[in-house]
Amino acid sequence: MKLWKHLLIGLVTLLTCTIAVAKPVELDNVAVVVNNGVILQSDIDNAIARIKANASQNNKTLPKTAVLHDQVVDKLIMEKLQEQEADRIGVKIDDSRLDAAIANIAERKSLTKAQLIASVKKEGISYADFRAEIRKEMKISEARNALVRRRINIIPAEVDNMSKLLEEQTDATVRYNISHIQLRYNDDNKAEMLAKAKNIVKQLKQGKDFEQLAMTYSKGPKALKGGDWGWMRKEEMPTIFADHIDNEHKGDIIGPFVSGAGIHILKVKDIKGLPTVSVTEVKARHILIKPSIILSDAGAKKELNGFIKQIKSGQATFGDLAQQYSQDPGSASQKGDLGYQTADNFVPEFKHQVEELPIGQISKPFKTVHGWHIVEVMKRRQVDKTDSAMKNKAYQILFKRKFNEEASTWLKELRASAYIEKMKDNNSDS
Repeated sequence: MKLWKHLLIGLVTLLTCTIAVAKPVELDNVAVVVNNGVILQSDIDNAIARIKANASQNNKTLPKTAVLHDQVVDKLIMEKLQEQEADRIGVKIDDSRLDAAIANIAERKSLTKAQLIASVKKEGISYADFRAEIRKEMKISEARNALVRRRINIIPAEVDNMSKLLEEQTDATVRYNISHIQLRYNDDNKAEMLAKAKNIVKQLKQGKDFEQLAMTYSKGPKALKGGDWGWMRKEEMPTIFADHIDNEHKGDIIGPFVSGAGIHILKVKDIKGLPTVSVTEVKARHILIKPSIILSDAGAKKELNGFIKQIKSGQATFGDLAQQYSQDPGSASQKGDLGYQTADNFVPEFKHQVEELPIGQISKPFKTVHGWHIVEVMKRRQVDKTDSAMKNKAYQILFKRKFNEEASTWLKELRASAYIEKMKDNNSDS
């Protein structure tokens, strides 16, 4: 009997010691289930702590704890849903891209990397957690851009209308140095004078001096000044001039055109205040292989490496392989040729390749949200895009508007179709 009592006391003592040791180690509770993922209570606590620390540093007033808690939970749920979408479509952020992004953050804050790390630690965040957070934000951003972009449709008429509005704003600051030749006509000689005007334009395009031709032929008010009207904004010009000036360049000849006052020829001698846009366009070709249930990432990569060997050994050409195997229907029919495009038209990984690859060199296989690629840059060229600058700007304005609208709708749909369960609040007293 005494032996049994001693054993029982020993067992109770052992259990007490175990409990005493285990008590400080509290399990991290699951706070919210989001589809097949979870948000931990520590995620919420850490986010709230960071917000409070930031508010304290900037002397900002925060809402009540319960309201702040709900706001943080909602934000974390939306981040988790977007992160799951990023994983679904295969978004990966490698260390080199992450390091570049962090370097940009440091540069914007005018900090060295060491100073940035110290700043992060001062906020109570480890550098490893900071890197993980930035990687997550990059993944979410890339997934959102890829998925929302597909939902946006901008028709040419919308771009034209927006471009006209922008032109009206730009016209207020742009000044033109205009020269003018005016020929008189009547009902009997109109055809003859029009033919004469066309011949003058032909001479001008062949390099003849405008001032000399104006003094010789013009019957306009500035004929003795070589047709020079000087510097004017469009609103200051005669209406007949302003109606015919539209996205012209320095040196352009306009006309001949007819009005009740005569037949006119204009020369844009110079322009001030009109932005000029020069861009690099890349002519590239690629082969796309999409992983599937049957074909793994490793298999797709291996297949592309095999194509590279065939091309380098002369067994096959890039174009023939693209036409036969590429899973990008649009370019496959063109032997992989994507035509001339600016690098900004491509997703980040592809953009990086076409910007960095030497002409004629084939890339190693790389992955984007679309699948696995190899790409070759065939040519590069500088293109004056001044003519299309206004339309590009108009398109970007419309795109940003529609992107924000569609992103909001996409997030609502994402949440509406998700399984979300909030566990019993174990932190209600916080």
